[in-house]
Amino acid sequence: METSMEARALKRYIPSSPRKMRLVIDMIRGIKVSEALSILKFSPKHASRDAEMVLRSAISNLENKASEKNKKIDVSSMFVKEVFVNQGPAMKRILPAPMGRAFRIKKRSNHLTIVVATPGNVNLTTDNTIKE
Repeated sequence: METSMEARALKRYIPSSPRKMRLVIDMIRGIKVSEALSILKFSPKHASRDAEMVLRSAISNLENKASEKNKKIDVSSMFVKEVFVNQGPAMKRILPAPMGRAFRIKKRSNHLTIVVATPGNVNLTTDNTIKE
């Protein structure tokens, strides 16, 4: 039985709201890396660019981890094990309003974490999702 290897990548302080990023990462959760890259590349959402960059970094981290252990990993066998977004700090700004008032605006940020793994104990189903 082969043990699975995993690696993660993290990007912090991404200047978009966590809600917008969750729309993108829900599309790639639990699928193969090659398919996830193509989904992110052709997605019209602006947040998909940051997610693609973090996914490529996680793939590279796993390849480096494998080369340290003198193992060769095929990219087509990797899958996205975990992907989640945490809320980052919000910058508070003021927008002028009528009659001398001011409205507060929160410019939100997020932290994105992606974990990729090789299939060891976890099986992939025919539709490229993780089978529990």
